[in-house]
Amino acid sequence: MKTSLKIEELFMFIFGIYLFSGLDYSWWWFIALILIPDIGMLGYLLSPKVGAVIYNIFHHKAVAISVYLFGIIVQNDIIKLTGIILFSHACFDRVFGYGLKYFDSFKNTHLGRIGK
Repeated sequence: MKTSLKIEELFMFIFGIYLFSGLDYSWWWFIALILIPDIGMLGYLLSPKVGAVIYNIFHHKAVAISVYLFGIIVQNDIIKLTGIILFSHACFDRVFGYGLKYFDSFKNTHLGRIGK
């Protein structure tokens, strides 16, 4: 099952690349921005609970899709780009087993424990 989920996430990542191709940005922007959502890890400097909440906001696909749809509604490419990057990053992370975090530990995710 894990392999099937990773393949699904890989195809969603490719879909994010497809959405990006519809914007009028150079490809280097995608490469430069794809790791930016990991800034959410800084919340772990305060506490595991705060870290998990902030990390999960930056890595939740519903948030990413909402941002993208809002960008469509207001016809703003920067907002659409933000949604695409958030979505693509979350998919990319999940291909490697990094899921949404539980409050107790960075390594405890909805996809299982990291680094077993």
